[in-house]
Order: sequence, then C-alpha cells, then structure tokens
Amino acid sequence: MAFGMKDVINGAKAAASGNLMQGVLGNYSEITAEEMQKEYGMYLMDGEEFTVGFKLIRDALIFTDKRIIFTDKQGATGTKMHVESINLFSIVDVTMETAGFGFDDTELTFTYIKTPNIKAHSVSYVSHKIEFPKKYNVQPLYKLLQELAYQNCVRINGME
Repeated sequence: MAFGMKDVINGAKAAASGNLMQGVLGNYSEITAEEMQKEYGMYLMDGEEFTVGFKLIRDALIFTDKRIIFTDKQGATGTKMHVESINLFSIVDVTMETAGFGFDDTELTFTYIKTPNIKAHSVSYVSHKIEFPKKYNVQPLYKLLQELAYQNCVRINGME
C-alpha cells in the first residue's frame, strides 16, 4: 500500500494529538499555529505551511508540509539562533534506541541526503540525533519518519 508525503504529514497531525503528545510532550510543549506563525513565520518558504510544532524551553522542533525545522537559541539572552532545515523528501533512514537501565535516554536518529541532487554521482548523507528522556514513547515519531524514509527510498530508486 503506497502513500505520499501528505499522508505522512497527516499522520504527524494525528500523532500529535495521540501517543506523540503523551510521549514527547512531557518535555516538549505543542506550539499553536498562531505561535508558530508569530515566532517562526519568517522562515517559511512561499506556499509552505506549518503542520505541527513543539518547543523545549527556547528551542523548537517544527514540521511543515515540506521540511523539519530545528531552532536552537543560543547564549544567555537567546538572541542568537541557529536554524536548520531538513527537507522531508531527503530522509532515507531512521533508527531508534530505547532507554536502558540507569540514566540512558531514548534516541531517535534519522539520516538524510544533504546533496542537493539526490541522484548525484557522489551523495552526502548526514545523520541527526534527537534525545528524549527514557520515560517517553518516541515510537509514533519513529514510525512516522520510517514511513517517510521508506517512501523516499522507493521514489529515489524508481520502484514506484
């Protein structure tokens, strides 16, 4: 059964109101559409729309219909900010490591193609790791990103 990126994004919205909210949002709090527009609207591309967003103190993890945006406010005043965007069409692999005994955290790592032309002769891959406290269930987010990675690999390899 094939599905597109819009199906994955709709899954993100559903997850945000279900297990993901119960899990990740123990640390992250959901950002309303109005808050996202006010604080991060200037980073949207023409025609891009916010899907769901989360904030952890000063940092944010935002899903749009085209990419994942990470913001990292730095320094004592938080006026300096690092913004990183990862195109949804470039995510090709996802791994999850659940917490063990002791102080281990749950980790979610996704790999994406950094090279602008994903069919280039020499492709550059980058991994991005997100850590969550061990008591939180990141499995819904893992499933969501894995479905996206699978669809991207099928598309890239012309297996549709």
